[in-house]
Parts: sequence; C-alpha cells; structure tokens
Amino acid sequence: MSDEAAAAKEHGTWKPKSNPWLIAVVVTLSAFMEVLDTTIVNVSLPHIAGTMSASNDDATWALTSYLIANGIVLTISGWFARLLGRKRYFLICIGMFTVCSLLCGLSNSLAQLIFFRLAQGFFGGGLQPNQQSIILDTFPPDQRGRAFALTALATIVAPVLGPTLGGWITDNFSWRWIFFINIPVGAFAFFAITHLIEDPPWARRKEHAGIDGIGLALIILGLASLQITLDRGEDDGWFDSNFIRLTASMAAAGIAGAIAWLLYAKKPVLNIRVLKDANFALCCVLMFCMASILYASAVVIPLMAQQDLGYNATYAGLLLSPGAFFLIFLIPIVVRLQKTVPTKYIITTGFACLGSAMLYSHGLTPDIDFTTLASMRIAQAGGLAFLFAPLATTAFANISREDNGDAAALFTMFRNVAGSVGISLSTAMITEGTQRRMSYLVSHLTPLDQGYALTLQHYQQALLSRGLTAAAAAQAALGLMYQTLRQQASILAYVDVFGFCAVMAFCVVPVTFFLSRKKGGAPGAAAH
Repeated sequence: MSDEAAAAKEHGTWKPKSNPWLIAVVVTLSAFMEVLDTTIVNVSLPHIAGTMSASNDDATWALTSYLIANGIVLTISGWFARLLGRKRYFLICIGMFTVCSLLCGLSNSLAQLIFFRLAQGFFGGGLQPNQQSIILDTFPPDQRGRAFALTALATIVAPVLGPTLGGWITDNFSWRWIFFINIPVGAFAFFAITHLIEDPPWARRKEHAGIDGIGLALIILGLASLQITLDRGEDDGWFDSNFIRLTASMAAAGIAGAIAWLLYAKKPVLNIRVLKDANFALCCVLMFCMASILYASAVVIPLMAQQDLGYNATYAGLLLSPGAFFLIFLIPIVVRLQKTVPTKYIITTGFACLGSAMLYSHGLTPDIDFTTLASMRIAQAGGLAFLFAPLATTAFANISREDNGDAAALFTMFRNVAGSVGISLSTAMITEGTQRRMSYLVSHLTPLDQGYALTLQHYQQALLSRGLTAAAAAQAALGLMYQTLRQQASILAYVDVFGFCAVMAFCVVPVTFFLSRKKGGAPGAAAH
C-alpha cells in the first residue's frame, strides 16, 4: 500500500481513543469559561472603577480591550492551530487564559487590569473555534447535532448567566473573584485536555512556509477598529466624534483590504474561500442575525430593569436565568427533532418563534412586574433553542475536515461581531429613542391637555395629604410628572428595540428556505 493510500485510510478510519462525550464536555467547559468572561465583567465595572480610582468611562476599557483581542484572534485561530498544532495551541490558550485571569484579579491599577484583560482576550480567542473544530473531528456527521447542542450551552447560556453571576459575586464578595473563579476551572480543563484530546491525522502540526503578514495586519486593523467603533461609539457620540469617524474608516479599509488580500494570496492566514459553500455562507448570515438579537435582548432587559424599574444588579441578572434554564430543557428536544424533521424547517420555526417572542416583548409597560419580564425572556429563549445547534450542524455539513479550523473561526467571528453589533445598536436605539419620544411627549405637557391636568392634580392632592404646602406640592408634582415622562419615553424606546428585533427575525425566515440538503447526508440530519 502506498503512503498516500495509507494516509487516506488512516484519515477515513480515525477515531479518538477517549470517549467522545468526555471530550465534548471538557472542550465545552473551556469555551463556557471564556464566553462567560465576555459578559461577567459588565455589571462589575462601577465597582472596578471605584477600586481603581478611575471613571466609569475609563473602566469600560477593561471590557473593550478584551473584546478587541478576542475578536482578532478568533479569526486567525485556525492559522495558529496549523502553525503550533491544534492540541498544543488549545492547551496554550487554556493555560495562559487561566494565568491571565489570576493576574486580572491581582491587578492594582486600571492600566494593569486593561493590559491583562488584553492578554486574556488574546488567549481566550482561540478557545471557541478550536472547541468547534475538535467537536467536528470527534463526532461523525450524524451525531454532530447532539454535540452542538452541548456547545449551545457555552454559546447561548454563558452570556446570559454572566451578568447574574457577576452581579452576585460582586455584591457578596469582590469583583476580583469574577476572575479568580476561572482558576480551578481552567486548571481542571488543562489537565483533562492533556489526557483526553489528540490531534487527528489531518490536524497534526505541519511545516509552515511563512507568515501571511499582510493578511494578518489587515485583519488586526479591520477587526480592532471595528470593535473599538462598536464598543465606544455610543459613549463618544458616534459619528459626531472625530475619533469614531477615524476608527470606522480604518475598520472599513482594513476589512475590505483583508477580504481582497485573502482572496488573492496563495497561502492566506485565513481561508475565506470556505464561504463558497452556499450552506455555510447562509448559515453565517443566519447566525449573525440570531446572535445580534440574542445579545441585544440579553442587554436590553437587565438595562431596563436597573435604569427604569429600580432593580439591583443581581435581580436584573436573575430576569434572564429562567430563560437559560428553559433553553437547557428545550435543546435536547430540538436534537431529537433533527432526526425526523428537515433541519431547515427547524431553523425556520426558530426564527418565526423568535420573531413572535419579540412581538410579545413589544408589550412592555412602565408597571411591568418581574414574572412578566421573566416570561418574555423565556419566550425568547424558546426561539433561540431551535437555532444554534441546527445552524451549526447545517453550516459544517459540506465542509472538508481540512477546512474545519478556518470555517469554525469564521463562523465564530460572525457570531461575536454580531453580538457587538446587537449590543451597540440596541443601546444607541434606546438613547436616541428616549430623546425622540420625550420631545414628542413634552408637547402634551400643557394645561390644555386633559390627561396632563388630571395627573398633575392627582399628584398634588397626594402630596398635600402628606403635609406639604400648596407651593411645595405644586413644585414636587411637576418633578414627578417629569419622572413619569422620562420613564414612559424610555419604555417606548425599549419597545422600539423589541419591534426592530421582531422585524429582523421575520425578515430572515424566507432566507432559511434557501438552505439545501447536505451531500450524502441522511434525511433530517441536514437542511433538506
């Protein structure tokens, strides 16, 4: 038998020596830890700012620096895996992510924290794509649906639990413990992966001819500038700021240049030609839409609870928890459905359910209670459960094993950039929408408006009954009217966000029908 034939046979018959499900659990645990860190810091930023004697605006760089490094490395993680060997690179990422978590918790200044968060994001960026690559190689196509269902726990549940866990830890212990909790998890994952995971023949270390410096530089320029634009745009006034105009221009130039170069180069740092596969390209678009809605809605509900309903960080985070548990309950059911129902119809149902849930959430009122808000999040989780695992299964159905690394990097990059876009657009819509709604509602604050006059009189009578003088009651009643106006305008802005998310979800439903059946696949296993 020739060397080529022997290699082909080895590739075709290779199976991991360890239990595939143990491998899936360990790599998903690593990814869960990393995804959790993208949101667990959010509610702790005011505490970090106080400890470091810094402003809240400066403290947000602890989040921005992580996202910048993370977004860049996500895209080129396949190249790092080829250069270093996938298992070796995965172990480096886990080990250094854990070390950087320790250093973040020990930081004594904001500059130290930002530097270590940058390093943490750099090493954490390789975990999600490599997790997906390992699952793709560990499981045969007919079992990938169940494996990706496990992956959904890291991708969808972790960012939801992050604010809840971060708020509870910060309120009861110290913000430093949001980093220290990574240490035992990272140590366990490192030693488990050392003993359980092996590189398949097609993913073992190869001699690399050189470094695609131009492609690497363009990717860094484009994605770093895009992340800064999205993360800092709202605080700096978007395109009214010269800094944001500069970073947006750099992002556009870097991304356009990177695409052109990666298509031209013979040995690019990232093989974007995998997007030629129609299913993969469509699934990337659908994942972008799903992730933008997921992150936008995950930010909007706690933000409204804290700013307009008076919830603390822990209770605001708890609003999302029932949805996370409902998601965990639904995912195994969706996996079973994939065996009998064409996957593209499951994806169609998911976006239809997600759009309907957003319409339900469109019914916000200023006096809404905890139970109703939590039920809105549960409804949203119901739609999300029908999307992640089916989308991932369909996306990689026709991708060759050799291209799994680059495809996983691109798929993850679309998801993470979508998250940043969703968060930025939703917060911008809330700010702009509140101002717009207030300018409209103010026109009704006139004695000639019967509703205004009756409400103002009601406030005055209530204040007079508490012992205030007529002049003081009149002045305080005007203040209460302004607070009511501000809250109603803000709630209407949140309603607009949910309406926009509903329109987006319904608009992509027709796109799902363009998904095609995978080559040589079994019915139900792919998108008929």
